[in-house]
Amino acid sequence: MHAEGDSDGPITGINVTPLVDIVLVVLIIFMATAPMIARRAIKVEVPKVSKSDKTATEAIAVGLDAKRQLTLAGKPTTLDDLKKLLSAAAAAKPDQAVTLSADKTLSYGDVAELLDAVRSAGVKKVGLEVRRK
Repeated sequence: MHAEGDSDGPITGINVTPLVDIVLVVLIIFMATAPMIARRAIKVEVPKVSKSDKTATEAIAVGLDAKRQLTLAGKPTTLDDLKKLLSAAAAAKPDQAVTLSADKTLSYGDVAELLDAVRSAGVKKVGLEVRRK
């Protein structure tokens, strides 16, 4: 005679313990690698690329030519005026985007100084304009 609990029929319950174990291991891996991924989140493109993304439609265009002439939306400006105008734009629209286009002959320090001025004005979304090869 067989007891009522002992049957040789199909198993109808699902054992979720291995699934929970795998999900927890994957979660721990993501938590451990997230800080390393966040440090490399800023994408920097070189002046000449074979593939480029479309520019933002509502971004303010800031340019720096080979003679270090600064322009804002095509009009000449100074660094102090640029900071004031971008601060006002960032205050009016917190998610305001800015695209920087700098001549490829400029030094890294010149572009970094311009980028620092834009970021200090409160602009959080900054893109670098590139040309296709």
